[in-house]
Amino acid sequence: MGEGLGMDETLPVAVIGAGPQGLAAAAHLVERGLPVVVLETGRAPAAAVREWGHVRLFSDWPELVDAAGARLLKAAGWMTPATGHPTGAQWISGYLAPLAAVLGDRVRYGTRVVGVSRSGRDRLVDAGRGDQPFTVHIHLTRGEEERLRARAVIDASGTWSSPNPAGADGLPALGERDAARSLSYRIPDIGDLEELAGKHTVVVGSGHSALTAVLALARIARRDPDTTVTWALRRASAGNAFGGGEADELPARGALGIRAKEFVDAGLVTLVTGFRIGRLAAGDDGVVLESEDGRRLAADRAVVLTGFRPELSFLSELRLQLDPALQAPVRIAAEVDPNIHSCGSVAATGAADLTHPEPGFYIVGAKSYGRAPTFLALTGYEQVRSVVAELAGDHEAARRIDLVLPDTGVCGGAGLFDAPDASVGSACCAPSRTPISLTPTTSARS
Repeated sequence: MGEGLGMDETLPVAVIGAGPQGLAAAAHLVERGLPVVVLETGRAPAAAVREWGHVRLFSDWPELVDAAGARLLKAAGWMTPATGHPTGAQWISGYLAPLAAVLGDRVRYGTRVVGVSRSGRDRLVDAGRGDQPFTVHIHLTRGEEERLRARAVIDASGTWSSPNPAGADGLPALGERDAARSLSYRIPDIGDLEELAGKHTVVVGSGHSALTAVLALARIARRDPDTTVTWALRRASAGNAFGGGEADELPARGALGIRAKEFVDAGLVTLVTGFRIGRLAAGDDGVVLESEDGRRLAADRAVVLTGFRPELSFLSELRLQLDPALQAPVRIAAEVDPNIHSCGSVAATGAADLTHPEPGFYIVGAKSYGRAPTFLALTGYEQVRSVVAELAGDHEAARRIDLVLPDTGVCGGAGLFDAPDASVGSACCAPSRTPISLTPTTSARS
């Protein structure tokens, strides 16, 4: 074991983040007999998932459970959840929390990673760099600082904590910070929705998160005629904003767009196109959104759902090779570019695609896709399986990839299931119930 690491094998592999991909990585490492420590900022596993725990996913249970995680759990007497589309909270209680419990003290909570580097080597130094362990600098919630040595680092921290701003140029719009009281970068939960009854809300964005917010608000407007909903798109026309519809291989995801179009056609939602926000003006009772062409929308609240981006500041001392546009590893950028691909046409990626000039460091999960919204949960499970195999020296298994993904007319933002018995929120895109093969084959990507 570990012949691919080339350094002190008593050191652990450090996994950043105890979300679905981080826990899956830890499960594979345990199964391979490699020491591991998972560093999680939150006080419990899957902290981001907890924030949208009321959301019902597109996916059935079999596509939400990693194979190595399932094997560890079954050895402890765990039973696979019944088929069906769980909410985020059910995903945690039925799988993620039990897996974290089995991993035990390998998972450290209240531990924020603030920097990763090489022992005795800053970013500039070449000599002996690859032979030195990583140093992971962490801040603990009780105010202490610590430095951890690791043989390898897997960054599975996701992008949830870094939502994109409202500004159309990728930077905060003028006045955006001052208007923060009237802005939200998360889909409203049930309590927020009730507070928005009888008011005007503008939803900014074109992905599935925005679709979900529009649907939830439209239902409020249908019940309360004084409620006004405006959906602001940056694009010049509605185009594929309503998704793949009946052509989507994920029926629940396709239904999301169909329902949104019905609400727009019924007049419950006003669709505004070509609205590229340049300025936000805070008022006593709300916010005014001004487009770059001078149009204005006055609202009580604006829900900004324009996607996410990777947080890279704590990786500044590592030598990364990222695509200049997507901020994804260069070897996968062309495979995940949302200008070319939907969720379904994105190819599976493995260790060879995720390498950087810093040996032993990998970014996996949603963060590996940079700013692309085309990530699927099961794709991330395949990533960590391959990466851990590579770290264990099983290069043949690392190269082996066999994953078939669903087709869809659009993939932007969250993977959410529009179910009447579930409230709304935001989550990582979830995988499909349609053909997915995990059977090893002889095919490989070099």
